[in-house]
Amino acid sequence: RNYYGGNWASFSFSGLLSWIKENQEKTDINGECEDWRKLILENEEVISLSKKVKTIQHVEDFCFVDQDSAEDIEEAGALPKLPVFGASGAEGVAQESEKECPPVECALQEAEISEPEKATGTEPASATEGKDTEVTSENESSQSTALGESTLELGKTEAAPSEISVQEPKKITYSQIVREGRRFNIDLVSKLLYSRGLLIDLLIKSNVSRYAEFKNATRILAFRGGKVEQVPCSRADVFNSRQLTMVEKRMLMKFLTFCLDYEQHPDEYQDYENSSFAQFLSTRKLTPSLQHFILHSIAMVSETDCSTLEGLQATKKFLQCLGRYGNTPFLFPLYGQGEIPQCFCRLCAVFGGIYCLRHSVQCLVVDKESGRCKAIVDHFGQRISANYFIVEDSYLSESVCTNVSYRQISRAVLITDQSVLNTDSEQQVSILTVPPVDLGKAAVCVIELCSSTMTCMKDTYLVHLTCPSTKTAREDLEPVVQKLFNLNTEKETENEELEKPRVLWAVYFNMRDSSGINKNSYDGLPSNVYVCSGPDAALGNDCAVKQAEAIFQEMFPAEEFCPPPPNPEDIIYDEDEIAAEETGLSNSPETKPESSSEESSSRGSTTVQKEDKEK
Repeated sequence: RNYYGGNWASFSFSGLLSWIKENQEKTDINGECEDWRKLILENEEVISLSKKVKTIQHVEDFCFVDQDSAEDIEEAGALPKLPVFGASGAEGVAQESEKECPPVECALQEAEISEPEKATGTEPASATEGKDTEVTSENESSQSTALGESTLELGKTEAAPSEISVQEPKKITYSQIVREGRRFNIDLVSKLLYSRGLLIDLLIKSNVSRYAEFKNATRILAFRGGKVEQVPCSRADVFNSRQLTMVEKRMLMKFLTFCLDYEQHPDEYQDYENSSFAQFLSTRKLTPSLQHFILHSIAMVSETDCSTLEGLQATKKFLQCLGRYGNTPFLFPLYGQGEIPQCFCRLCAVFGGIYCLRHSVQCLVVDKESGRCKAIVDHFGQRISANYFIVEDSYLSESVCTNVSYRQISRAVLITDQSVLNTDSEQQVSILTVPPVDLGKAAVCVIELCSSTMTCMKDTYLVHLTCPSTKTAREDLEPVVQKLFNLNTEKETENEELEKPRVLWAVYFNMRDSSGINKNSYDGLPSNVYVCSGPDAALGNDCAVKQAEAIFQEMFPAEEFCPPPPNPEDIIYDEDEIAAEETGLSNSPETKPESSSEESSSRGSTTVQKEDKEK
């Protein structure tokens, strides 16, 4: 691929159009070297890798606004064939360049243009609304940054529960969307970060959090009776809510308090352990509206498939995450979810990791006697040896995956002209769960992002819809889109549709869910080849973090997973030691005993080359 992150990537609008075209055409990966088999020895065999990307299917995109002439759009875009970077608005999109550049030159030019924009805070004013908050790990709030505390940048925007009348949304044309395409950072996978989830803990521990900024999800919404309404979650929200009666407020607070320490009261739920969570809620003194809020907007679980214990665990997790960084349990990374893999890439590169984009691999080379993988052969006919090989599931050929059964995720991404629930603040990050119409089907998770998340242009919203697949993505998700949004063009819009937000542009696609597959399901893989899955359908990122740590521990059982990097003042450079020896200031046994490698590592010191420092 020519972008970071695989199916976790984010794209600008033009980059997404290129990605759509690639997946609709289903082109093969080019094998430039035909004689690579000459590199294989007699005592070796090969495991060929897939030449097609099969993780994305049924890609359909639609435009619901006025389109200018093709010449105008082309001129506004002036796009190279493919993006170079996957996220951060830093793709190889030379929109203002009259002359088309080679891919690498385009990437460098765009990085120079867009990266300073990110760093110097030239975002729209809405991006800096609210008070910035330092986010630290537990029990560190009183420590100074000099003591190694990890921080997350967080832009908070207060949610306003009351609905108000709003002005008519501005008219947006397709050429405007293309012209402002670099304002969009559109995620292939839609997720949020639980404030006490494994990924937040890992970002803080590894100090990768310094490479990213985050914004609070400001609202939890519910869809009931054909209307969208805000769900009170925290104690303050419950008591300030005008939707609930005083009796309902007491009922809700009593139940939520029980859920926080339900393990201490087994007598209250053990008779319903074999029942669904929905059935358990019906036995509590809760009104139908409260049951709906708890099931779909707090626990966010299935009405039929979720057991009582699973529902209580999900509710407790939600409640434990409240209040750590804001009034909801969730954070969203500015510039999109695709920033997260790139943040880890940056830290890895600082310590010598090398990334090769547009560099395909022909096969794995396996030693017949030991059964271990020895090397790979790339598309240049170059043989690269290593001790461990980590491969994403999509690169494995059908012959290796004959016994593997995959699930699918249905995804939709919409660009809209206004929010699903208008309030006095336009800068809202909202999560909404739409219950299934038919029992047995999955609920649809809707995440709506405003322009201050740096994922869409001003006066628009970016809406992600996700659910486990039963049919094609469009068949699964279009009924929900029709409930929430106006899909008609401006001329066709009827009076009753005027209140709904208008969809300006939409794309539907199915994505393979390869999570939860045992390594033994793959045929003939050597023991030192490890398989990573693509994104799963869950809202959080726990699956990916657990998988990464499990693979790391298999390879290096004695090492710590993602340890904190050393502070700059603790790093000892080779050139400093050489200079000290030349001037006669080198450490002697009398003045400073030589410490063991274990002692050195315990102090957090490391040795890096001068070239790494310059990088």
